[in-house]
Amino acid sequence: MLVEQLIRETLEMQGFRIESVKKVGSELVVTIVPDLRYHPRCGVCNSPGDYRDTLSERRFRHVPLWAIPVTLIYAPCRVTCPECKSVHVESMPWAAGKKRLTKAFAVAIATWAKSLPWLQVARQFQCSWGTVAAAVTYAVAFGLGRRDLSCITHIGIDEISRQKGHVYPTNVYDLRTGTLIMSGEGRTKDTLSAFFDFFGPERTTSRLVGICCDMWPSYIEAIKVRAPQATLVFDKFHIIRKLTEAVDKVRRQEVAEKEQEHKDVLGGTRYIWLKNPWNLTDRQKASLDFLETLNLKIHRAYLFKESFRDFWQSATKEIAVKFMEHWFGLAMESKIK
Repeated sequence: MLVEQLIRETLEMQGFRIESVKKVGSELVVTIVPDLRYHPRCGVCNSPGDYRDTLSERRFRHVPLWAIPVTLIYAPCRVTCPECKSVHVESMPWAAGKKRLTKAFAVAIATWAKSLPWLQVARQFQCSWGTVAAAVTYAVAFGLGRRDLSCITHIGIDEISRQKGHVYPTNVYDLRTGTLIMSGEGRTKDTLSAFFDFFGPERTTSRLVGICCDMWPSYIEAIKVRAPQATLVFDKFHIIRKLTEAVDKVRRQEVAEKEQEHKDVLGGTRYIWLKNPWNLTDRQKASLDFLETLNLKIHRAYLFKESFRDFWQSATKEIAVKFMEHWFGLAMESKIK
């Protein structure tokens, strides 16, 4: 297969033709000219128009072939558009918007940018960091302009930590597909309210069935105000984390209350109570077996934490309610604070 044919296969070429492919220095230079069998199309509405004049040549970066950079050269014309009733630069179907990149090259860069640091991608494709940023911006804008939000019925809300925990962006996902819908700065009520404004009141009230989030008060308050009809679900990870925090609090209290002999026994046992049972080492399992014989409050709190795992095995809402009532009753009777 000729190089010319390979390039033609990766470009939208209707209305254009490749005049030449030359090796210039370390790159392949592809010269594109108009195909006079077609009328040029308006760059705004894509309607056929009449040729007006020709502009200076433009260079577009294309996907490298065998690690050899490829550059397209084309001198676009201006078109008198009968639909817009104005003069516009013709449509160049291979171009990524107004950027001097081809769509194929922008997609290739953006795909790699999902897996590698942008600076590394720039080195790999022998371009600048700004070119990578432009490609990602184009790919994101392309996707955002074509996504369908009408089928979203269940969303997940979570914050992620950046800059060593000093910044917490709020991310909203489609729980069915895992697609990110929105990312906003901060984890405040206003941040989540901005999502509901973007999502639209009609979609929020008529289509949104369930919302899963952590137990952050600002999220809960915003959901109750903006989407009261949706079922609010707290995710398993954060519930387990609250239980482990409670167990650790009981451990610290018991260490403070006990005499020196018991303090020595409980010393260094923190992660025995916090880890999942299947993740314990043999030494930690042996220590746990010994601690079970001492009738400690921390051991009872640990058993409550582990027994709560059965809650997620509930087959129906009624079974889950009965489990919670029974578990909560036992926890209250234990008088562990």
